[in-house]
Formats: sequence, structure tokens, C-alpha cells
Amino acid sequence: MKTLAPVLLMAALAAAPVLAADLDVKASDTVESVLAAQKGKRVTVRTRSGLEVSGTVKAVTPKLVQIAQLQGKEFYDAVVPVEAIDAVVVRTKD
Repeated sequence: MKTLAPVLLMAALAAAPVLAADLDVKASDTVESVLAAQKGKRVTVRTRSGLEVSGTVKAVTPKLVQIAQLQGKEFYDAVVPVEAIDAVVVRTKD
């Protein structure tokens, strides 16, 4: 039973709901600055082609954003050109 407790704890943490993030947009914000503010948090980016990429913002540069732990493909990361992003979707409520 002692070896089962850590496994159950890890399973409970993995099944915990994604926490909501704050989203505060200013007049001077860009897609890049909004993504940089969400670094380490889960987002969905929608590209001009209609593709939606969901995961954790890992890195943001003036030209690219790296999305880690993709939804449905947790062992993969994606790199999306900032200029190809039409929308950034952030969960703001639990």
C-alpha cells in the first residue's frame, strides 16, 4: 500500500483541472507580448489557416513561439511563426 500512495498522488495531480490564467490586454500589446505574458501557461493559438495549436507557452521570440506539451501529443512541441497567428485563446475562469 505504501508504494501505491505516490502513484495515486501523481495520478491526482495529473488529473487536476488546468488553472485559469489572467489576461490583461493593453493598447500597446501585440500577439508577441500577449504570448510572452502567458509563458509557462496553457494557451491555444489559432493560425490564419485555421489550425489550432494548444499547449504550454515555452518560449517567445519576435518571429516564433514555441508551444510545449501539445494537447493530444504531450511528447511533442510546436514552433509557430508569430505572423501566422490570428488569435490567442486563454482560459480565464475555472
